[in-house]
Amino acid sequence: MIDALTLGQLRTFVAIAEAGGFRAGAARLRRAQSAVSHAVASLEQELGIALFDRDGRRPVLTPAGTALLEDARAVLLKVDTMRARAQGVSQGLELELSVIVDTLFPLPLACAALQAVHARYPSVRVQLQVAPLGGPLDALLEGRCSVAITVGNDLHDPRVKKEPLTTVPIVPVVSSSHRLGASLRARKRLSADDIGEHLQIVLIDPTPLSARRDFNVLSPRTWRVGTQEAKQALIEAGVGWGRLPLWTVETALRDARLLRLVASNLGPAGEAREQAYVAHRRDRVLGPAGRAFREEVLGRV
Repeated sequence: MIDALTLGQLRTFVAIAEAGGFRAGAARLRRAQSAVSHAVASLEQELGIALFDRDGRRPVLTPAGTALLEDARAVLLKVDTMRARAQGVSQGLELELSVIVDTLFPLPLACAALQAVHARYPSVRVQLQVAPLGGPLDALLEGRCSVAITVGNDLHDPRVKKEPLTTVPIVPVVSSSHRLGASLRARKRLSADDIGEHLQIVLIDPTPLSARRDFNVLSPRTWRVGTQEAKQALIEAGVGWGRLPLWTVETALRDARLLRLVASNLGPAGEAREQAYVAHRRDRVLGPAGRAFREEVLGRV
């Protein structure tokens, strides 16, 4: 009967499917492989269907197993969310608050929010990191942070709740000493082909979340870097051009060390705006310090 299903059976089913085998699933769950095999066999008996095809070297999801995998994940997410809410009712103050901020987001805003949290909860240690692209979302999913600030609408996960903050202006820039700088001073506005002929400096995603995907890459020739600071340094050195958050280059633009590239496919007046979000796991209720950070950052934008 369907009522005889257990959460343990569903967790075992999901672990094996995600890990790619019974042995790997057992290792993830820290259980004996025989116990994992028995749990799946019992689940299949209760459902009256085969979830895995075991004829090959590795078990492969059957069509029925593929169809039910998302249902199992949804059930577990709802249960974990309920458990987290129950724990949050009596949760005390955190010992540490871990925050990861997207490299595009204005860091002074996040720091001001953390300063307010520190004033309210001086005993809470804070761990603050900055990461590009999929870094903040990956840290939430892996449990390496409590709260994250993400930028952009390209990466999503149903396990993560995102609340809109502000939009972040992103501008394509080049050194005034670069050949594009001379062209820009002569013509004021360039075509996409003009810009695409030159080397573009692009951030690397430290996670697999955007594997085989490029965002706003126009040039066939690119250099890849791991930090926004390295990207800006290479651009200021005249190596190539790239897109940077306006808040990081305002001084360089004012001093004319950098110039804004204006082209029709780079946004109106050479500016694009990316939506920023404050995010946390749906199945993990924030503690007092985490809630305070969320409230502060929402109130400052």
